[in-house]
Amino acid sequence: MSNRPWSSTAPPGEFRTYISAEESLAEFTVRAIILGALFGLLFGAVTVYVGLRAGLTVSASIPISVLSISILRAFGRSTILENNIVQTTGSAGESLAAGVMFTIPALIFLGFGKEFTFWRIFPLALLGGWLGVLFMVPIRRQLIVKEHGNLSFPEGTACADVLVAGERGGSFASRVFWGLGLGGIYTFLMKTCLAWTEQPDGRPGWFPGASFRVNITSEYLGVGYIIGPRVSGILFAGGIISWLVMMPAIKFYGQLAGNTPLYPSTVPIPQMTPEQIWSSYIRPMGAGAVAAAGLITLLRTMPTIISALRAGLKDVRAQGAVGAESAIRTESDIPMRTVVIGSIVIIAMLWVLLTFHPIEGAATHWYQNLFAAVFVVVFGFLFVTVAGRISGLLGNSSNPISGMSIATLMATCAIFFVAGWTAPNYAVLALMIGGVVCIAAAIAGATSQDLKTGYLVGATPVRQQYALLIGVTVSTIAIGATLNLMNRGLERYIPTQIPVMLQSLPSGVKIESDTFEHQGKKYVLINSLGSHEVPDGEYLYDPGTQRIELQWAQGIGSEKAPAPQARLMATVINGILNQRLPWRLVLMGVCLVIAVEILGVRSLAFATGSYLSIATTAAMFAGGLVRLLVEATTKKKDESEASPGALYSSGLIAAGGVFGLLGIIINLFQDPEISNNVPHWLTAALHLPWRPDLFSFGPRYWPSLAARIDNLVPTSTQSLVGILMFLMLAASLFYFARKKLE
Repeated sequence: MSNRPWSSTAPPGEFRTYISAEESLAEFTVRAIILGALFGLLFGAVTVYVGLRAGLTVSASIPISVLSISILRAFGRSTILENNIVQTTGSAGESLAAGVMFTIPALIFLGFGKEFTFWRIFPLALLGGWLGVLFMVPIRRQLIVKEHGNLSFPEGTACADVLVAGERGGSFASRVFWGLGLGGIYTFLMKTCLAWTEQPDGRPGWFPGASFRVNITSEYLGVGYIIGPRVSGILFAGGIISWLVMMPAIKFYGQLAGNTPLYPSTVPIPQMTPEQIWSSYIRPMGAGAVAAAGLITLLRTMPTIISALRAGLKDVRAQGAVGAESAIRTESDIPMRTVVIGSIVIIAMLWVLLTFHPIEGAATHWYQNLFAAVFVVVFGFLFVTVAGRISGLLGNSSNPISGMSIATLMATCAIFFVAGWTAPNYAVLALMIGGVVCIAAAIAGATSQDLKTGYLVGATPVRQQYALLIGVTVSTIAIGATLNLMNRGLERYIPTQIPVMLQSLPSGVKIESDTFEHQGKKYVLINSLGSHEVPDGEYLYDPGTQRIELQWAQGIGSEKAPAPQARLMATVINGILNQRLPWRLVLMGVCLVIAVEILGVRSLAFATGSYLSIATTAAMFAGGLVRLLVEATTKKKDESEASPGALYSSGLIAAGGVFGLLGIIINLFQDPEISNNVPHWLTAALHLPWRPDLFSFGPRYWPSLAARIDNLVPTSTQSLVGILMFLMLAASLFYFARKKLE
């Protein structure tokens, strides 16, 4: 079987699956499902962590396939179909995470941060994920089987090649484990032990407003290598324009403003730090740029969208006419009856969730929620069909998921605006529609790649589809928990004294909660969005002093987890429903993207780079440069996702995510109030809270070289040490990328 002639790219007339339909091998086994579910938990959490920080996601199918082959082989003989089920189940977590983190965190930016909890995230992610899997069932034959030879499905084909190579005796897992091990040690020493600074930073006095910085994490280096020098260079170019052109210009011309703040900032420009300039002025520009780039990408793929929709509807009718489930193993899908009933149940559950368990302060009427459910069906099926076909044509990484989400939100908000539904509760309803559609489309793009892999190796489609449903269900737990953990673990309470009258709040400021307890003291939680007097954010108001005392800076939205796509969704919703946008700044971002498109550069990467911190894009560009150097010295392109460098980079990304989350958990265990938020038995068992300096060896033993614990800008010596350590990690990537696989 392993020596039979087979090619994943054979033309339709000559192609045959690696395992024939007549052969019956172990496939949907307990160990395959358990291992796949564990990978779904792991890569779902890692994708959320990396995606919130970098604004990008990387396919997990290849690393999961490689690890599955090695692990199952250690437990005895495994089949190629078992390994395929493992990667199918596990990769659901990565794609689901992308859809969730692009939209649901917008709740924070819309002023409902207190409601951003696990039990809000979990049901929305679950329903959207299930819907995406079910909507892909009726169009599988058209996209995967009938279009073989026309749609390349690059990730799915590469994954099939890896599975077949593993079946024939190839082993790549050691390269992933090397990246995971070295990257894990590096991340733990840097983030938890504070052995060196995480972000070398230079702010030259001869260039006011600029900041030269780089976030030297293993995950950014790995992402940069995988996306390559071209894309990482475009990302970095966007960062240069924002941080080294626009921000110094704002600082230069802002001197004329004197002590007068310019909207949307409430701090005079001469007094602003680079972070404040970025937060107040660059982010709105970046949001406009990302929105424009997303729509341009959507318009560019419009012919594909129309043809995909026609083909999808035609195939639905054809399958409905056939009706019966196929008797051939490799052609059997979930029955259409199950798909229809399941979809109706999911929509009904969404309506129940919105009607009987609404977000506090954002309740809507039953008929409005029914309207939302209908919108989810219409836009959901449209963009699931589109995502599946574009994924096959261009690859899942080229899927304009954010552009589809923006289109959904713009259409929904425009209807809401005409209907007069402009209150904050309708903004949340629009986000729920956009969120579920985005999650379904993200799942559909990845699902189509998984089903293509299954088709090539000869898997049973119905078993893959059930594995996807299981993977979505399990990984939703990790995704919801990680989002909640990052939001809590990275949050800060910043002393901020702003006098306001609770009885007559400024425009754009509202009471979010009458009672909010912090360190044993009760406050009123108020939210500002688009106000000229109070900067955007959530604040703790003290009724005794009649002023704001603290800013509650939640973890998601901070520089450590900027969540650019989610902030963009909130910007689109507010811009249409409330017209509360710094439109001139947004339009500057739109014009910048148009100029870049005229230059012949695909603008989505550039726009994302202009929004993110230059510290993020600089580190990814370093990874791209390593790949450029590898290709120059080996005289060959390192484009395969199963290449030595790509596998080692996958390990670096996983290490950064896993050990980064471990650092956040340790920080939470060091919180003085942790004993009030966890069960008493856990407090007693772990002796909580832990000492703040329990793992902080760096500041204790070599303070002049280690990371600072006072959150101030690192010294030049500390920055130099950090850069040297990052260069050593980059050197390890260069070494392992050039070393041939065993």
